Amino acid sequence: MFLETTPNTYNYMVAGYVISFLTMGIYVASLYIRARNLRQDEQILEELQKSDPKS
Repeated sequence: MFLETTPNTYNYMVAGYVISFLTMGIYVASLYIRARNLRQDEQILEELQKSDPKS
């Protein structure tokens, strides 16, 4: 009566870890791309500021 086997949930655990790491990887990649774009924008603004004769 109480000697039932424990259900095998290994596949769900692996799927959960895969989804978690993929989500974190996408987030880190998004942060990297945003930082790179901000650096490019900063360089463009500095070049515009240098070439502006009004400054």
